[in-house]
Amino acid sequence: MALSSFDIDAPRWDQSTFMGRLKHFFNITDCRTALLPDSRLDEAKALVESCRAGSIPPGTTVEQLYYAKKLYDSAFHPDTGDRMNLIGRMSFQVPGGMAITGFMLQFYRTVPAVVFWQWVNQSFNALVNYTNRNAASPITPKQIGVAYVTATSTALATAVGLNLYTKKAPPLVARWVPFVAVAAANCVNIPMMRQQEILNGIAVTDENGNKLGHSTKAAVKGITQVVISRVTMAAPGMIVLPIIMQRLEKYKFMQRITFLHGPIQVMLVGGFLVFMVPAACSLFPQRCSMAVSKLEPELRDSIRSQYGDSIRHVYFNKGL
Repeated sequence: MALSSFDIDAPRWDQSTFMGRLKHFFNITDCRTALLPDSRLDEAKALVESCRAGSIPPGTTVEQLYYAKKLYDSAFHPDTGDRMNLIGRMSFQVPGGMAITGFMLQFYRTVPAVVFWQWVNQSFNALVNYTNRNAASPITPKQIGVAYVTATSTALATAVGLNLYTKKAPPLVARWVPFVAVAAANCVNIPMMRQQEILNGIAVTDENGNKLGHSTKAAVKGITQVVISRVTMAAPGMIVLPIIMQRLEKYKFMQRITFLHGPIQVMLVGGFLVFMVPAACSLFPQRCSMAVSKLEPELRDSIRSQYGDSIRHVYFNKGL
């Protein structure tokens, strides 16, 4: 391949298919990239920007360009180009999520433990949701605070309420309470953290990236897809793992090492998340599309008055 014609922003894999998106997200959610220093990430960004400008340094290989783009996509926001905070990156979802989820599943019996780990999880989720928002729609510190408090309160109320309600239920039902709380909180946390997009609309463009306006319907579609992805991301580990642990805890060797149950669950959750983080992110294209006919009447009429029927779909970044 002639590097002079190399398009670094062209998808390496077909983003219109699930398998293409899965390969892409396996690439950028690689948790090893979270260990790299900021200086290495900045070098990758500089190489990506040089490639975009058409001035690729002599001796650069295609693989080096692909790796630089991998680091860029994993650490820099697609809207602003700013380096994202480490904890909020999707590449940190496996190490961060496995630790928090593992301990949520382990310490589910007492109310204080439930309160503490749900609070930790919602604090983590709030940071991830803020980091991966559509940055074209700014949110104020007050709105962030309201979103955080609302989502955390929802998770705590759900978890504590169900924890008390399931005292007489089969043990496995009680083990599933953390997942119900996490799912309920995600349905509140993400829309609240991205409320500006719902209130004022999300920026939509044509196929070539030319801005056409703002759409609240596009925002609702994108946020709904993100909520589904996040719940799907957590579901296998938080539903299947309790069944596995309940079976394992019947064995005498497991009864002798109760102090290791927490670390064991953390490692098992990690095994689920290594696959589920990229799989859940791949459920829907990140560059989401919507038919012009489904937009708000004002925006739809505005697009048709300027472009006629030449534009049939609009595009927007749904976030992650």
